[in-house]
Amino acid sequence: MPSGCETPVWPSWSPRPVLAEPMSGQQVSGEPGPDGSGAGAIAGEEASIPGLLSQLRGAGLSVPVGASVLFAEALGHLDSGVDSIYWAGRSTLVCSPAEIELFDAVFRSWWLGDAADALSFVRVQQRSLDVDSADDEHGEDDDPEDPTDAGESSADDGADDEPTRSLRFTAAESLRARDFATLDSTELAQIAALISQLKLGGSMRRSRRQRPGRHGGRPDLRRTVRASMRTAGEPLRLHTTTTTRRPRRIVLLADISGSMELYSRVLLQFAHVAVTSGSPVEAFTIGTRLTRITRELTIHDADRALDRAASAVPDWSGGTRLGLGLRRFNDEWGVRGMARGAIIVILSDGWDRGEPAELAAEMQRLRLVAHRIVWVNPLKASAGYEPITRGMAAALPFIDDFIEGHSLDSLDALATLVAGELTR
Repeated sequence: MPSGCETPVWPSWSPRPVLAEPMSGQQVSGEPGPDGSGAGAIAGEEASIPGLLSQLRGAGLSVPVGASVLFAEALGHLDSGVDSIYWAGRSTLVCSPAEIELFDAVFRSWWLGDAADALSFVRVQQRSLDVDSADDEHGEDDDPEDPTDAGESSADDGADDEPTRSLRFTAAESLRARDFATLDSTELAQIAALISQLKLGGSMRRSRRQRPGRHGGRPDLRRTVRASMRTAGEPLRLHTTTTTRRPRRIVLLADISGSMELYSRVLLQFAHVAVTSGSPVEAFTIGTRLTRITRELTIHDADRALDRAASAVPDWSGGTRLGLGLRRFNDEWGVRGMARGAIIVILSDGWDRGEPAELAAEMQRLRLVAHRIVWVNPLKASAGYEPITRGMAAALPFIDDFIEGHSLDSLDALATLVAGELTR
């Protein structure tokens, strides 16, 4: 039968309101009305079955057309009487136990004809909502000698039967979408603690190494012949080998120029987490020159690691020569092997003082050997942003993924993207 919701099966203890006798002038189904007919549960337009459905909808109860049809069909199979009407309506028009009280109130109003008195039997539950912060490790202790607390305690004792729900929130949740450039020192310290919980690992790739396989793979003749010596030279089992899988190398190139000053330290904290995660990760900084800081970031103490990295970088908050920095990376590390099959992550806003043609040429060289190039731009989250700067426009054709990098949520999305769980 068509219905707007599944017909619920209520437990045997589910309560039903005690209905009073009908008011004068009302006729019960089965009892002849003023015209001698017995049709209708209660005489009058508002007391008809459509009147009940109208009152239910007016009270806020969702009564689909399918449920109304099912209610009418149920009435045709039941005996006359208010009990039959009540249970037929409750079984077909109520979709959840939370709607029982409202249905009972409207039904009694429809039966007695007095909505004000009928709704009074519904028990109004006072629910208390306690809100506290999860960041507060120690709450404020109540003063046992305060008479105000004693009075409140006495009032609470009289309302023990009222349900109380607790809601906990943490200020860290509101920081996840905040722009790093808008945070103060306290909030940046909280962000650093949250970044330390991120996990960065490259997607898996096939290795050239082989390992013994159990099902399928390439035949391993050496192991098969060796095992056959135990069975008089008869090869009873064909041994196989399969390729192993290992995570791809991740190369982080972080722009530490003056235009990235508000984001540089947070992005280097992200690089520190990546280097110390155990995955094959290399970290570089790009300003007016290229500096490798992988060794400096291997210390697990984040503050010491960042201090060592800052000491090793001579061009912090200076200019930007992205093309020159990428050319040195390609010549000394990238094309020689570090970037082959690796995931290259460039953390930069795209502002470049060099020639766009030089940057485009080096990006093309890098694209030929890298598995994937991800450009993380903190300015991409700005309203109306367009990648029209010379450096960004020159590099854009060679980028696989162009994403934001202004907040903790964006860095979390970067970690997911690098892990290979998102598709391009």
